[in-house]
Parts: sequence; C-alpha cells; structure tokens
Amino acid sequence: MSARRNAVVMSSSGLAIGLMFLYPTSTNRTESHRKPGVPLASSGVVSVGVRNGPAIDTRYGLVQVQVRRSGRRVLSAKAIDFPVASGRDREINSVAIPILEREAVASQGRRVDTVSGATYTSDGYRRSLQAALDAAP
Repeated sequence: MSARRNAVVMSSSGLAIGLMFLYPTSTNRTESHRKPGVPLASSGVVSVGVRNGPAIDTRYGLVQVQVRRSGRRVLSAKAIDFPVASGRDREINSVAIPILEREAVASQGRRVDTVSGATYTSDGYRRSLQAALDAAP
C-alpha cells in the first residue's frame, strides 16, 4: 500500500516539474521591467571607441551589449540590457553576465561560449557583441 502511495506522490511531483519546464513562468518579452520613458540604447557609435550592438530579442527578453575599444583591442564588453523581470531572470543573469563579459574581453570577442543555464542570454549577448564589433571603426 505505501509503495503504491509513494509512486503516486512521486509521479505527481514529476508531473509538476515537467510542467515547469514546458510552461516557463518568465513572461518578460514586453519591456515592462524598464523605467517609463527610458528608451533602448541605439545601435552604432556612441562616442569614440564605444559602440552599442543592437538589442537582441530572446525568449526571455532583450539583450544588448556595449563594447569599448582602443584601436582593435576590446577593453570591455558590458551588457547594458538583459532580462531582469523575474527573480529567476535576475538569478541566472547575475551569474551569466559577468562570465560572458570576462570571456568577451579575454578572447577579444572571437570566442564566447554559452553559459550553462543561460543559453538564450548567451546567444543574445554573442549576437549583439558581434554586431558591435562589426560596426565600422
């Protein structure tokens, strides 16, 4: 009897976990987390040596990178926009963004690997970074 009850409890727990992956709770595809009246940073040249990549729309929100260069050398690659609408977004990106920024500078933008658990953010970061690097000097 108790083995059967344990199987029912475990199967319903498995169902709940499966549904969490099937139906993600983050719905920040809108820009509801932005301050009213603050537009996205524009793509292209901001000042000498600083370029913004385009804002890339990912499954969980927009990702945009700002690159600071000296000649052809990448000094920094800072994420200026990324998903923060839910607690899970903040948790994931508080770990992933610093890793992506370090890798971008260390590899000079040539090879930035996907951060485990932050696939969409990593993809958006790489695409925005590459566009900023491709912009004319």
